[in-house]
Amino acid sequence: MLRACVLDFGGNWVDYLPLAEFAYNNSYQFSIGMAPYETFYGRPCRSPLCWIEVGERHLLGLEIVQETIEKIQLIKENLKIAQDRQKSYADQRRRPLEFEEGDWMFVKVSPRRGIF
Repeated sequence: MLRACVLDFGGNWVDYLPLAEFAYNNSYQFSIGMAPYETFYGRPCRSPLCWIEVGERHLLGLEIVQETIEKIQLIKENLKIAQDRQKSYADQRRRPLEFEEGDWMFVKVSPRRGIF
């Protein structure tokens, strides 16, 4: 997204950085299953199109805590799903390594940490 701003706006891309940040924070992120704004504030962002709506839902006390716990659980589940998907992609290209006695191998030696 930032690359597109730099390419489109050239030298004055810095002027559009807040708009790019707003767009990113309100874009759906597949790994967490919601937008970063919604993750942080617990509700979808009210964009300028929504500002004409009158009324706002107020949460108090235990409702806020319960809703936050549910959001955290949902985010953890979505991150686990994304992590498993990435692991399956990595495992598709991985081949099992088998070593036998007498095989040659390279050993990484780090001056600070010793042998790995």
